[in-house]
Amino acid sequence: MGAIMKKLFLSVLLVALASVSLADKPPVYSSWGNAIRGYDPVAFFTESKAVEGDKAIQYEWQDTTWLFSSVENKALFVENPEQYAPQYGGYCAWAVSQGYTASVDPTAWTIVDDKLYLNYSRSVHSRWKQNVSQNIKLGDANWPNVLD
Repeated sequence: MGAIMKKLFLSVLLVALASVSLADKPPVYSSWGNAIRGYDPVAFFTESKAVEGDKAIQYEWQDTTWLFSSVENKALFVENPEQYAPQYGGYCAWAVSQGYTASVDPTAWTIVDDKLYLNYSRSVHSRWKQNVSQNIKLGDANWPNVLD
């Protein structure tokens, strides 16, 4: 009887693990609970560069922690998070344009029409920039269905 119970337990465990891996992705990509790998979303707009956030200056939005490099940047974000949050939930814009999701490198970014787009890497960023308008059109069409 013990061997049968073990097999049953392992079968149930495998089904549970498969269900977890097939679960919907969260609407905001986060790494260790932090959006944009802990980088300040406002700094892309105000400083034109990727700036690491400070764990002491944070804000919870869309079930994710956002870090900021200054109290002023946090205040701007709190006032209008949609203005500063990256498109496609902070997932790689190139990946979303191709119909899937991928993590990001915060140093691979672009602002287009006052919207922040992040990419998986600098090489992917170069590929994405070859046809930005088409990639945005495709990404907009794919988002948020790629989370399923």
